[in-house]
Amino acid sequence: MSNGSTHPPHRRLRGALLAVLTAVVVAGLGGWLVWRTSGGYGGPPHGAGPPAASRSPGSGGASGPGGTDRGPDGKDSPGKGGPHGSLKGKVVVLDPGHNPHNRDHGREIARQVDIGNAHKECDTTGTSTDDGYAEASFSLDLAHRIRTLLQQEGAKVVLTHDGDRRYGPCVDERAALGNKAHADAAVSLHADGSARGNRGFHVILPARVTAGPAHNASIVAPSRRLGERLAGRFLAVTGSAPSNYIGHGTGLDVRSDLGGLNLSTVPKVFIECGNMRDPKDAAELTDAHWRQKAARGITEGITDFLTH
Repeated sequence: MSNGSTHPPHRRLRGALLAVLTAVVVAGLGGWLVWRTSGGYGGPPHGAGPPAASRSPGSGGASGPGGTDRGPDGKDSPGKGGPHGSLKGKVVVLDPGHNPHNRDHGREIARQVDIGNAHKECDTTGTSTDDGYAEASFSLDLAHRIRTLLQQEGAKVVLTHDGDRRYGPCVDERAALGNKAHADAAVSLHADGSARGNRGFHVILPARVTAGPAHNASIVAPSRRLGERLAGRFLAVTGSAPSNYIGHGTGLDVRSDLGGLNLSTVPKVFIECGNMRDPKDAAELTDAHWRQKAARGITEGITDFLTH
């Protein structure tokens, strides 16, 4: 029986298989290129697709607030996307919000410091979940996870503190530490303490402040780019929605009342990863598996900023 072809059956089968394989490879490469060139977080994520595949170390099972979440071999493994060591030569400062010991040093942290356009407390105790999981503990755990991932990509990582200080550092010193390190990017890690029902993350960007010791005009634009990358990757990796109470659905907020931003001379943003006072957000913030996803999202945002 003839099908109109002049080639033997085995050659026709081989040609069909090669055509299918070629189509798969081209489609996969095209998708990867689209993701890599799509840029930052261009605005409200309404209508965005499902969370993108992570490019950083994977995570395993969940554990409690103080637990870890690692790959199947018990270690954080290299990311699946991008070359290992892509951040070699880059300096990243991580600023874990507050300090677990601040609650024992109320007088010291109440001291006023100059943030350029005002005076504010040296530091605060931060918030906590209804079950008592402190923001300071959350931010320090998250910083450790991000540090591991960034170091695997070759970055030098500096922490403003590692829970090893009696209190603080004060907000002006936190900015000074990033400046002294000549950081290519600095991120202050937090969780919010808003009303029940207020949910989601938001990234705080610096407003231009030129008063007193604050002269941050040169970092406003790069900090916005950092914040947009961070918001986009945090959304994609964690699946968490942008704040429903700050930022009008963009996940971005601009402020001029934070010393850590006013006094910075390097690109810097704050991220509020969720609302600790809302039960649904608190369930995520206290889950080690979710915290590892948050660390991956933040790492990917920093990496995108530093490599594009």
